[in-house]
Amino acid sequence: MATRLVQINMKAKDDNALGGFWAQALGWAVSSEGPGVTNLEPEGFDYPDPAAVCIDLIVSAEPKTVKNRVHLDLAATSPAHRSDLVARLTGLGATPVDVDSGDVGRTVLADPEGNEFCVLDALYEQTGPIASVVVDCADPRAMARFWGSAMDWSVHSVTGDEAVLRSAAGVGPYLRFVRVPEPKTGWNRVHLDVRPYPGDDPQAEAARLRALGATAVDLGPDPVPWTVLADPEGNEFCLLAPS
Repeated sequence: MATRLVQINMKAKDDNALGGFWAQALGWAVSSEGPGVTNLEPEGFDYPDPAAVCIDLIVSAEPKTVKNRVHLDLAATSPAHRSDLVARLTGLGATPVDVDSGDVGRTVLADPEGNEFCVLDALYEQTGPIASVVVDCADPRAMARFWGSAMDWSVHSVTGDEAVLRSAAGVGPYLRFVRVPEPKTGWNRVHLDVRPYPGDDPQAEAARLRALGATAVDLGPDPVPWTVLADPEGNEFCLLAPS
């Protein structure tokens, strides 16, 4: 058994408006599976496919109060392309974020609801518009051990500062766990959604993930058709139904 990263779940005050921003930013199609949910994926995409990690925007009344521990890196092919892309994104409603990172190949922006994201010069090739999904963490090596076993994605590199994974098919964005000094506080407004393969037993898969170090997250009495877990550093993620 194994899972694969299929989408990013992002809470939103206005899922329609924020979905419109991200659809234009990425050049993706917009759909909705119900009220308060906006789904984004590439045009003509056959979900799920490792060539892209989709985005689900879910309406939430809870305000954003701290920096997100999960964010997207958008791909630029050159410094000139990055400059043009940043100009287009700010025209769509993004705002600059003042971060003194010393990284001249990166521009940090926030979407119209304040969710941080980066535009990078070409660190990776042939990823699509999303270069990587980035998760802040305390221990990249521990994250590589857990997520490298939780999913069928390949671990590309691991250091004390960063762990990098990618789909075993060698397509789509990278998943990066980057060491930061700040501890996790509160529920992650942006989190990962993983999905088992057709025919897998979701309860057995949840048990396997718990044996690897995941913990169950109590959502209260209202049932949901998926399982909410947290990785060894407390980052929530959803185990969806097999597909």
